[in-house]
Amino acid sequence: CRPTCSARRPRREHVSFFSSCAEAERAGFRPCKRCHPNGVPEDAQREELIARACRTIEASEEILPLAELAARIGLSPHHLHRLFKQTTGLTPRQYACAHREQRLRAQLEGKAPTTAAIFNAGFNTSSRYYENADAILGMETRRYRAGGAGASICYAIAPCTLGNVLVAQSESGVCAILLGDDCAVLHADLRKRFPRALLREGGDGFESLISEVVRLIDAPGLGANLPLDIRGTAFQRRVWQALRAIPPGTTVTYTELARRLEAGTAVRAVASACAANPLAVAIPCHRVVRSDGALAGYRWGLERKRLLLDKEAAEAAKTVAPDDE
Repeated sequence: CRPTCSARRPRREHVSFFSSCAEAERAGFRPCKRCHPNGVPEDAQREELIARACRTIEASEEILPLAELAARIGLSPHHLHRLFKQTTGLTPRQYACAHREQRLRAQLEGKAPTTAAIFNAGFNTSSRYYENADAILGMETRRYRAGGAGASICYAIAPCTLGNVLVAQSESGVCAILLGDDCAVLHADLRKRFPRALLREGGDGFESLISEVVRLIDAPGLGANLPLDIRGTAFQRRVWQALRAIPPGTTVTYTELARRLEAGTAVRAVASACAANPLAVAIPCHRVVRSDGALAGYRWGLERKRLLLDKEAAEAAKTVAPDDE
């Protein structure tokens, strides 16, 4: 057997040891029929099947129905759907939509006419694209074609209990909440994220938004009703949505988060998506810990992560504490 075989282990008195597989076979033993140790590992077979499915999706001009895709790969639709999501963290359709969006961006950056870019990317109708254009590109099509030039983002930096916080807002909502000590570093981080946008400091009307974010940092367990402009890949958006579903005052491991997303083999990808989160506290990536409970992987510093978790734990304790009377 392979060490990872799921077959039930034999009793110790029924076990014989050999220095090699060939020696065991000469003694009359055969390879396990469940894990096939002399063949291609099961994980490698699964990865090859999913790679074939990805290549098939990418080569198709339109989004294939699941049944047709499964027939080409040689699996049942249910089995393909389960393996695909477990391996990539996305369903076949989500992967196809993400690839279609990638093709659209390439077409627009290549200066193709907008209508041609829409149909070449795989959209059946232009109306289907325009229904979700802002969500796909994060901005209007004409602005994306110009490299984001002309997009206006207001921002402000304010002190908070975790140092300084930079809050940036686009036309669609809050697009960045960055934590740090150095204001110049925070501004440079924002410029790196939006290199072609017009950055301008928020006016008097921006103060209420800053106050709401500072309140969220001081009491992260209370939550906030902030309009968010969430930009990321399809997989990142799924991870960030799952993060927002973690109750305040609780933590999950990266493995558990991957399991909730039905992407048990994509733990590293889940961790990378958490690290790419541009909206500190609003998308609570600080609630994810290592499998041993230790803190790790917080882009704004482990001490800030510890303080946020301590704040939430204290708030949760107040909520469940019995009345003094």
